[in-house]
Amino acid sequence: MFVGHYSAGFALKAAQPKIPLWVLFVAVQAVDIGWGTLMLLGIEKANFVPGFMKAFPLDLYYMPYTHSLAAGLIWALACAALYFLWRRRDGGTAAGVIGLAVLSHWFLDLPMHAADLPLYDNTLKQGWGLWNYPMAAVALELGLLAMAVAWYARALPQHRARAWKFAAVLTVIQLGNTFGPLPPSALAIAGSALVAFAAFAWGARWVEQKPAVQ
Repeated sequence: MFVGHYSAGFALKAAQPKIPLWVLFVAVQAVDIGWGTLMLLGIEKANFVPGFMKAFPLDLYYMPYTHSLAAGLIWALACAALYFLWRRRDGGTAAGVIGLAVLSHWFLDLPMHAADLPLYDNTLKQGWGLWNYPMAAVALELGLLAMAVAWYARALPQHRARAWKFAAVLTVIQLGNTFGPLPPSALAIAGSALVAFAAFAWGARWVEQKPAVQ
């Protein structure tokens, strides 16, 4: 999953408004930020195989530190603890929501991936393979995003217009990611993903910025 992960960010923001949306955008992609970094460092590994799945060209054969369910739980606990230390005033519930945002990544990846998501270490791999059905994969990603943005817009109507504009941008990016040309290598995908995550977090911050006073 790509922009569909941000459905969890919008939905959790609607449920816990005190958490900045951009923080939730980082949280829902925390393990992919880790994955991109570890890929570039040569610690986690993937093969670039055009046609491996119709909507995704990587054979993600080794990513136990970021995409196993056990690792996801550790990432979730660590990120929740960091948030609590940073914004203790928001309370333990908000920190728990950050943990849920991080853990949501594994479960939202599950329907999309081939059987490459370990339960622990690099074993007992799971995945339902929806990336082999690009139209269905895109429909799921964008459907989840639209429902979450609608919930967010109802809960925080002052940000409605910008939220929908940003969702439109995410939609175009998702369509390009699924149906556009392939990046040239696994490392190029990892590097471009890190750039995209930073840009999306900035976009989430823009959604909640107060308009400048004229």
